[in-house]
This record gives sequence, C-alpha cells and structure tokens, in this order.
Amino acid sequence: MAPLASLVRVISRVNDAALWAGRQAAWIAIGAMVIVILLQVFFRYVLNNALPWPEEAARALMIWMMALIAPSAFRWGAFVSITTLSDALPATLRRVLTMLLLVLSAAVLTVLLAQAVKHFNSGFLFRSSSLKIPLAWIYVAMSVCFGLMMSVNLELLLRTFGRTFGNPDDFPRPAPPEIISGE
Repeated sequence: MAPLASLVRVISRVNDAALWAGRQAAWIAIGAMVIVILLQVFFRYVLNNALPWPEEAARALMIWMMALIAPSAFRWGAFVSITTLSDALPATLRRVLTMLLLVLSAAVLTVLLAQAVKHFNSGFLFRSSSLKIPLAWIYVAMSVCFGLMMSVNLELLLRTFGRTFGNPDDFPRPAPPEIISGE
C-alpha cells in the first residue's frame, strides 16, 4: 500500500494546486460579474442607455465560476447528497459503496468530458452575439470542470480504496482550506 499512498500524495498535491488556482480564478470571476452587472444597472437605469454585452459577459463569467469551483466542492463532499443508506452501513461496507459510486461517477464524467470536448470544438464555428468571441472560449469551461472533477474523482477513489484495504491513517481525507474549515 505504500506505493498507492505515494501516488495519492502526488495526485493530492496536483489537485491542491489546481483547485487553489481554480478558487482564486472563481473569486475573480465573481468580482468581475458583479462589476459587469452593476455597470449595466448604472447604464440602464441612470443613463437610460443599456449596454448590449453585460448580460452575456455575466453569464460567461458565471459559467466559468461554477466550472472552477465545482471540483473543490466535489473533493470536500459539499454537493447535496442523501446519506441515509451509507450512514447505516458499517465503515467497510460504506467505503465499498463509496468506491462503487466513485466508479460510476468516473464513467459519467468520462462521457461528460467527451461531450464537453466535442462542444468546445464546435464552439469555434460560432461567435457570441454581443461579445463577438468564439463560443468555444465559454464552452471550454465544461471541459476544464469535468477534467478537474475526473482528477478529484481518481484521488477520492484511490483514497477510499486505501482506507478500505490498507491503513486508514495513510489515506486521510483531503482537508479543506482554512477559509472553508474555519481553522
């Protein structure tokens, strides 16, 4: 299990860095989205002259923000879930169920990533109506999201496998950053 623990540490470090960068970019996207929306409110209601591009820009920023923050939420179990069955199971069976669900998630993410890449490639055929940029630059957010979620899924699957069949102390759960955990 030592090689598996080493592999998990490497994947964890890569995920730590990628998810940290994603969270920082998501904060920037939220700030930019607020500025764009406030700008549109000012132009529409104060100057009585609505701009053509802020709604589209805010939508693109929201898509990117979600794509960059979802992998972090997945990693720390922040998605909504029903845990009645898993909470009633003994620890080993709970981990086996978790591994099965992570394998199923990997299959779904593989299909979603393939579709997102196709969608990205087709996005070069069209431009956004008001920003006049290829839609591919908005669509690539889904490829980024699903790619990062696949990496997180692999880490969680290997951690759960290690916790189930090895020493759980060698495969600790990923700790959320201090700003989230409150420490």
